[in-house]
Amino acid sequence: MTPFSVLDLAPIVEGGDAGLALRRSLDLARHAEGWGYARFWLAEHHNMPGIASAATAVAIEHVATGTSRIRVGAGGIMLPNHAPLVVAEQFGTLHALHPGRIDLGLGRAPGTDPLTAHALRRTLAGDVDRFPEDVVELLGYFQPPQPGQRVHAYPGAGAGHDIEVWILGSSLFGAELAATLGLPYAFASHFAPALLLEAADVYRRAFRPSPRLGRPRLMLGVNVIAAESDGEARYLLTSLQQAFVNLRSGQPTRLPPPVEGYGDRLPERQAAMLDDVLACAAIGSPDTVRRRLGDLIDRTQPDELIVTAQIHDHAKRLRSFELAAEIGARLHAHAPM
Repeated sequence: MTPFSVLDLAPIVEGGDAGLALRRSLDLARHAEGWGYARFWLAEHHNMPGIASAATAVAIEHVATGTSRIRVGAGGIMLPNHAPLVVAEQFGTLHALHPGRIDLGLGRAPGTDPLTAHALRRTLAGDVDRFPEDVVELLGYFQPPQPGQRVHAYPGAGAGHDIEVWILGSSLFGAELAATLGLPYAFASHFAPALLLEAADVYRRAFRPSPRLGRPRLMLGVNVIAAESDGEARYLLTSLQQAFVNLRSGQPTRLPPPVEGYGDRLPERQAAMLDDVLACAAIGSPDTVRRRLGDLIDRTQPDELIVTAQIHDHAKRLRSFELAAEIGARLHAHAPM
C-alpha cells in the first residue's frame, strides 16, 4: 500500500487574500481527513505574494485545531532561517496541543531570495553548511532532559519520536543526510524531479537504522491535477504553469486563473523548463492520472506520495484531491499482495 498525503502551499489566488487562502486550506484539510489522506503539510516560503503559509507553525495550528485525526505538519521548515531551539519550542507547543499528530519536515534552502534571507535575521555565510549540525541539535531538544544539559525546549523536551521529523530535499545532499541520521526522506519531485531516481537509490543504499526509524521511508512529492477529462485538467494546469514561469522570471504573483492554450504560446525555453519541472506530474482524467501514478509507483517504489495541486478554483481543487484519493484507493486495491 502507498498512502497518499497532501502538500498545501496555501495559495493566494488573484482576487483573493491570505485570509481566504488559509480558510480554504482548512477546508481542504477537513475534506482530506474524510477522504483518508494520511497527513496534511504546509510549506514555509517568504516574500511570495501567492503563498499564505510563511508563518508555518501558525498555519499548522490553524489546520490542526480545525481537524481531529489527520497528521498535520511542515513540508517544510527551512532550518537555516531559524534557531533550532525556536523550532523545537514551536513544534513542541504544537505537539502539546495536538499529541501524536505533528510532523516536522526540515529543508536546507532558505525558501526565498537572498535579500529576504537577510531580512529574516540570518547571515548567508555558513548557515546552509551548518544544516546537519542544526538538525542534530534540534533532534536533541526533543529528547528527555539530560544531566548537565543547560538549554531545554519547553515545550518540546520529552516529545521524542511522537513528532515525526523528516528531511526534505531535491538533491543528493538531503538523501545522504536522511540516510546517515536514520530519518524519513521526502523528495521534491513536484518541482525538481531530475535527481529523483538517483536520490532514492542513495537514500536506500546508505540508510542506517536509528531509534527513530528502522528501515528507509521515502515520500515523493507529486503534482496531481485530476478532472473529469484530460482537456479540463490541462486547462486547470495553466495556473500552475503561469506561476512557475512568473517565479522563474523573478516576478512571483498570486495564483492566476487558467488561460486556454497558455502552454501552446510559450517560448521554447519556458516550455522546456515546464517540461522539466513537471516531468513527474500526473495531469488528466482519473484514468490518465491512475496510469501516471501507477507508473511512478512501479518505477520508484515509494512508501508514500504527497500530492499537491495549485488550482485557482477552490471547488475544482477540492475535486482534484477527491479524485486523487479515489485513485489511490484503486491503486491499493490492485496492488500485488
